[in-house]
Amino acid sequence: MTTLPESTQRKMGLVIDLDTCVGCHACVVSCKGWNTENYGAPLSDQDPYGANPSGTFLNRVHSYEVQPAEGAAQLIHFPKSCLHCEDAPCVTVCPTGASYKRVEDGIVLVNESNCIGCGLCAWACPYGAREMDAAEGVMKKCTLCVDRIYNDNLPEEDRVPACVRTCPAGARHFGDLGDPESDVSKLVAERGGMDLMPEQGTKPVNKYLPPRPKDQVMAAPEAEIDILAPLLAPVAEEPKGFIGWLDKALEKI
Repeated sequence: MTTLPESTQRKMGLVIDLDTCVGCHACVVSCKGWNTENYGAPLSDQDPYGANPSGTFLNRVHSYEVQPAEGAAQLIHFPKSCLHCEDAPCVTVCPTGASYKRVEDGIVLVNESNCIGCGLCAWACPYGAREMDAAEGVMKKCTLCVDRIYNDNLPEEDRVPACVRTCPAGARHFGDLGDPESDVSKLVAERGGMDLMPEQGTKPVNKYLPPRPKDQVMAAPEAEIDILAPLLAPVAEEPKGFIGWLDKALEKI
């Protein structure tokens, strides 16, 4: 079995803002593209244009309708990938040492040449963050784009995970969560960042920022609100110019 490091020099991870995520799946597409073309074995698809398509993804977005105690229901988009846990059960259960946690930055990776595809790590992960690639027969998971974040050949702004770089809403943030002075740590402190399923005791590095309460229209129960009224208001009392001439001409017909 693989052992975990007693401590890591840094805790690189993601902070995902559930208040900002719009569920566009841009992170899913960019993750699939980057990890299929670069690091490790490609992420295969099976019968992609058939009746039962399936494939391997390292990042998925789930959408849920939540009904608050007061107010209208809200649609929450919930991105999920490997959380690079401090106490990662997927690492300690691996019989070949293929799954491991790096001492230098805390990123959890899979050495695919040592993976025998037994699936024990997927059973051990409480978040469902690992997927077996049907074509390659090895376990796949989020790598935090280690081939991007340390790549000096890329512009500095591109040295972040592909999902972070491509997010149009700015809902995904990357940095060292072990440094209390980092931007991501300050963001977690300001917004009350949460662990996913803390009762599992895995100490996930990735954090989620909770949705903020939405504005509510204050009106009497019997009041009627016409949301189109501002858009239907006339822009001018008397038509002028060509439209005014045309209006007068049509009146004479």
